Amino acid sequence: MKNDIKEILKGEKVQYSTTVKGWVRTFRNNQFIALNDGSTNQNLQIVVDFNNMDEFLLKRITTSACISATGVIQASQGKGQTVELIAESIKILGDSDAEKYPLQPKKHSLEFLREIAHLRFRTNTFGSVFRLRNALSYGIHKFFQEKDFIYMHSPIISASDAEGAGEMFKVTTLNMENLPKDENGSVDYTNDFFGRAANLTVSGQLEAELAALALGKVYTFGPTFRAENSNTARHLAEFWMIEPEVAFNELKENADLAEEMLKYVIRYAMEKHPDDIDFLDARLAEEEKQKPTNERSEFGLKEKLNFMLDSDFERVTYTEAIEILLQSPAYKKKKFQYEVSWGIDMQSEHERYLVEKHFKKPVIVTDYPKDIKAFYMRQNDDGKTVAAMDILAPGIGEIIGGSQREERLDYLEKRMQEMHIPIEEMYWYLDTRRYGTCKHAGFGLGFERLVLFVTGMGNIRDVIPFPRTPKNCEF
Repeated sequence: MKNDIKEILKGEKVQYSTTVKGWVRTFRNNQFIALNDGSTNQNLQIVVDFNNMDEFLLKRITTSACISATGVIQASQGKGQTVELIAESIKILGDSDAEKYPLQPKKHSLEFLREIAHLRFRTNTFGSVFRLRNALSYGIHKFFQEKDFIYMHSPIISASDAEGAGEMFKVTTLNMENLPKDENGSVDYTNDFFGRAANLTVSGQLEAELAALALGKVYTFGPTFRAENSNTARHLAEFWMIEPEVAFNELKENADLAEEMLKYVIRYAMEKHPDDIDFLDARLAEEEKQKPTNERSEFGLKEKLNFMLDSDFERVTYTEAIEILLQSPAYKKKKFQYEVSWGIDMQSEHERYLVEKHFKKPVIVTDYPKDIKAFYMRQNDDGKTVAAMDILAPGIGEIIGGSQREERLDYLEKRMQEMHIPIEEMYWYLDTRRYGTCKHAGFGLGFERLVLFVTGMGNIRDVIPFPRTPKNCEF
């Protein structure tokens, strides 16, 4: 029976026979195989008696070859591991030409590894990243399921634009070489598959609201898409979103839920994969040493994560936050790249200043100007702000955005008219306000943003298996 290397290396048991299967990382002196099976970054040492092993088989034990090894687990005689396997037999499951294999046993740049994303899972860095991504994904579901939320699958193909952003991918079966046009010269979608224009979804929120106003507590967790031509370290064209919606919740309860969820999933991932956190913490520390002093992170990875777990998140209004920034030494010494004034959409540098320099704890900013927020956010009595909230975290700025939703039909219709959102097409959304409306609230968490935060990686393309970005749709 095959055993996971992770369990074997715990070293609680020795002097037993077992079989392990995995990929060769290195083979030294025709005697020591470092074998990895993906369950951990740590390798199991396989000790080979080369005098009693077929010479042709030994030549096939190359870097990245897939093998099966059967033998006895013993306490290790050498340094670097507590146990090792004394091989009795070895089978080659898959040969590999070591000279042509792109991942030679040396340090590779992340840029190079993105070009061979189909193989980068085999490196220690990406092994850690994707084990943690898995733990965070499971932790999200675990958190909401333990609170009796209903998991809802929102549609991937949609006819609405939840954000009003207009940066959407079209979905069509029309002949691109000969598009049918109407009398105005516009594309005639009546003969398209859905009989109308359709897009890949930018958010599952509006559909989640429909379900919450019947089922009480729901969450979506699925892929979303933005056709935004942003070639940056923070943008993807395809990414995953978590979007809970809760009937009867107001802004405070919404913020409390978001804070509790963040702490839960971070703690879960840290407890599930401490070795991977340790590895990525050391990796980040090494990376930071290469940077100029003024560009280095305020925190190490573990320090940053514990900072989130050990702090009660500070709550401050947008108006108070802007005043803090205007009075800050950083603003007075012109250290901010972007201007500060009431009405701006705060930039990452402003958000990080509030977290890292001023409050020295994670911050929840509430009550943003309505002119920089979406149509569905509940308008406050001052007529200028809405019941929105953003959670700001160290090193990254905004990690969660949410709001209390506008439940009053007349307010919502007026706001939609102001923002040129077609009321007739959104009849289904407005029906929830016509037939038994109530206060409700929710938030959105970009999953890759969370994985970026927990792994300490610097580029969002390195925390999703196959990144989709402008001019890039490989694999």
